[in-house]
Amino acid sequence: MAEEANCCCVKTKHREENEYKKLINRLNRIEGQVRGVKSMVENDRYCVDILTQVAAIQSALNAFNRELLTNHIKTCVVDDIKDGDDKVVDELCDTIKKLMK
Repeated sequence: MAEEANCCCVKTKHREENEYKKLINRLNRIEGQVRGVKSMVENDRYCVDILTQVAAIQSALNAFNRELLTNHIKTCVVDDIKDGDDKVVDELCDTIKKLMK
C-alpha cells in the first residue's frame, strides 16, 4: 500500500473542508462502533446483540459509500466528462457493480 502512495499513477482528490469533515466524522463513528463490537465479543455478549450491532455498522458503511459516491459523481465524474474523458463512465459503472455485490 505504501508503494501505491508513491506511484505517479495513483489518483487523488482534494476535498472541500465540509465534505472532508462529514466523511471523517462518519468514519470515526464507524470506528467506534467496531471497537464496541470487539468489546462485546471480549465480554461474552449475546450473539444476537452483537449481530445487531454488526448490522448497524454495515448500514453506516453503506451510508458512507452513498455519500462518497454522490460526491464522486457530482465532482470527479462531472469534471472528467466536461474535460472529454468518457472513460470515467466505465469506471463509475464498474465501481457501482462492486458496491452492489
